[in-house]
Amino acid sequence: MISKMKYFSMAVAVAAFTACTTKPAQEKVPGIDLTSLDTTAVAADDFYQYACGGWMANNPLRPEHARFGSFDKLIEENQTQIRQLFDELSKSQAAAGTNERKIADLYNMGLDSVRLNTEGAAPLKPYLDAIAAVATPAEKAAMIGTLHLRNASPFFGLYVNGDEKNSSMNILYLYQGGMSMGDRDYYLNNDEATVAVREAYKNYINRLFTLCGYTAEQAAAAVETVMKIETRLAEAAFSNVELRNPEANYNKKSYAELKAEYKNLDWDAYFAALGVEPQDIVVGQVKAIAAVDNLVATLSDDEFRTYLAFNMMNCASDCLSDDFSAAQFDFYGRALSGKEQQEPRWKHALAVPNSLMSEAVGEMYVNKFFSAESKERMVTMVANLATALGEHIDALDWMSDETKAKAHEKLSTFHVKIGYPDEWRDYSALEINPEESYLANALRAVEFENANNLAEAYKPVNKDKWLISPQTVNAYYNPTTNEICFPAGILQPPFFNADADDAVNYGAIGVVIGHEMTHGFDDQGRQYDKDGNLNNWWQKVDEEKFNVLADKLVAQFDKIVVLEGENGPVYANGRFTLGENIADQGGLRVAYTAFRNSLNGAEPEAIDGFTADQRFYLGYAALWAGNVRDAEILRRTTTDPHSLGRWRVNATLRNIDNFYQAFGVTEEDAMYLAPEERVVIW
Repeated sequence: MISKMKYFSMAVAVAAFTACTTKPAQEKVPGIDLTSLDTTAVAADDFYQYACGGWMANNPLRPEHARFGSFDKLIEENQTQIRQLFDELSKSQAAAGTNERKIADLYNMGLDSVRLNTEGAAPLKPYLDAIAAVATPAEKAAMIGTLHLRNASPFFGLYVNGDEKNSSMNILYLYQGGMSMGDRDYYLNNDEATVAVREAYKNYINRLFTLCGYTAEQAAAAVETVMKIETRLAEAAFSNVELRNPEANYNKKSYAELKAEYKNLDWDAYFAALGVEPQDIVVGQVKAIAAVDNLVATLSDDEFRTYLAFNMMNCASDCLSDDFSAAQFDFYGRALSGKEQQEPRWKHALAVPNSLMSEAVGEMYVNKFFSAESKERMVTMVANLATALGEHIDALDWMSDETKAKAHEKLSTFHVKIGYPDEWRDYSALEINPEESYLANALRAVEFENANNLAEAYKPVNKDKWLISPQTVNAYYNPTTNEICFPAGILQPPFFNADADDAVNYGAIGVVIGHEMTHGFDDQGRQYDKDGNLNNWWQKVDEEKFNVLADKLVAQFDKIVVLEGENGPVYANGRFTLGENIADQGGLRVAYTAFRNSLNGAEPEAIDGFTADQRFYLGYAALWAGNVRDAEILRRTTTDPHSLGRWRVNATLRNIDNFYQAFGVTEEDAMYLAPEERVVIW
């Protein structure tokens, strides 16, 4: 929980990495792969099917997938390369203490199923024994802090980020948490699908306690305890929609005020365990922290210890024997997402050093795969997109000149990050010792990362710090630093293609750039000024007009049926996905303008029978090609602020006028939306 950051991303997916220094020759990738199209579909009726239907047929879901799309395919292609490279790295016997040796050791420990299965639950026992020994209020609070350092999440979360009302300085944030199903709705809703998930979760809790040697009676009692506590936390938690209101989630208190208002947790002992000397603290959700305070006072010692033990088991399960990882998969993979089979062991082993030594891996990755030419081309595109967004701001008929001037100020101060950081993290103090258990090493690496993050509390914000690693297939906008970031991992096909024509690249990575820029002006991002402070810089009349348009976009997405459930249709949540939907629409409009500006009045020749405008929209749709299981649709509709890929294409394009012209959409076509119903914000 300590690693939580507040930023708005294009999607969530992690690429793999390498450790060599020579860049391999790459086969040319077509800008538009004609085999990805479904030419039996009519573009004007279902553009997503037309643009992506061939890709979907050619890339069916495998048992290990809940969703498989363009992001996922890119990751898997990298993983295959990295598996070979890591095998070579493991054989090279790099010197002890080097990043290469630490990465190889972590990877090899994850592969060693014989050792893991022989050890069983033994590596977890010292940690559970320590939890069983806590008795005093100070010991309980200290153990919560220790578990937070290990990325377990009992009761609440804590993280460091820029103060949203003093953005040049970092501050501590307390955040609602403690719900290991991931969202409060899983505890509160009573539809058939949610009840089934809850029952699977109870079974998971029972299995973990049983695997750790508890009797059947003890395991059953543990299930009741964990569900009681987490349901109480869920009842006090904000919904995902309520979490989108920055002002409602900013409640700054002095440390003395925190201790006076929430007296039952020994905060001194908690922060001492974290190695932090607290000053002011932002309480994200006051009601949630009040519920924690009440639970601390009313839970019995056994209930308290049982809940902490479950959190320790849960965070450790993927570093233990096969029966633990199978139990975890059966809930988080099968019950929540609909996966049928665990991913191969090597994929998980690969991911561990990638996340726990992410910048060490990132340095190797960019030396291998990222070219200076790609960075230069991105710099040009970002500048073109910024110019185009400025033109869109000037052309708005709903925004006053005063607010437009402030919008231009914010746009001009965007901090742009491309490829990789200028300086790399130092991992020399991290010890990886293969003589110890895989779990012990992984937890030490997690604690190393979290301690590094906590050390930044109450210090000036380092605006050069990257919030995600260079090898990540993603991009983000961070409001408190007013920055946009495009890591090397996303700058490859289908997002960025050095072999493709500009129409395709502007429709793909150009929209990603515009998407992240527009996040600075969506329903959340617009509430932060050019310096990253939570400060309303809008004229009242402009704010009202913006909200009218935003509400119309919410209503459009609220009508989308994402799944025909057994008890009736399941609808998208237009309010929850509003920020991403605004950014998708804004990204498309701004990228199209930037593309047209780059042509200087010339009209490119058609390629493969498609005009430049058509290739622009085909390039965009290709980003969201994918297949997804019904259970994953339900999970993402509950927990993911991004709309599903089909609707990021079809629902968004219905609001884009020049899409109609590009594909000849008329009133008779299913993609048609009457002009007065179309929503244009940016």
